[in-house]
Amino acid sequence: MKEILELLLPRSADNTIRGWKLPLYILIVVAVIGAVRSFIHILSPDGGAGSIAGMDLTVSGAGEVVFAFALWGSEQLIYVILQWIVIGRYRSLVPLMWIVQFLETLGRVMVGQIKPVTFAHTPPGAIQNDLYLVLAIVMVFVSLWSGMRAKRNVETVG
Repeated sequence: MKEILELLLPRSADNTIRGWKLPLYILIVVAVIGAVRSFIHILSPDGGAGSIAGMDLTVSGAGEVVFAFALWGSEQLIYVILQWIVIGRYRSLVPLMWIVQFLETLGRVMVGQIKPVTFAHTPPGAIQNDLYLVLAIVMVFVSLWSGMRAKRNVETVG
């Protein structure tokens, strides 16, 4: 347990990957996708609510929906900036970022269940949520397993 905790929350976060680099590379892809999504929500005239999610924006209150989508985009942008900080400077925190990714996605899924919204079709983000939940769990496992394995190999050699 102590070994897992040290991999998730190293005493000194640095730019060292402990274990396989696959979780880092996939985190880069996720961060790029997140950046694109955030800019679409912020910059698109409808925030992507109608053009991508298929929401009916001809109803009263549509402006508030577009505003909420733009706010969501700004939150995503902050999260993406944190991902890029980890990718660029604190790679030892990649396993922790995958746990955060899982919790952030799980939160979105739970809110969607508690406060369901009607869409004309399944939006890409809803499909992505299912993928990200599984991917995050796998990447946490790979990060921890390969990190513990790498540490044991160093201890055996040293």
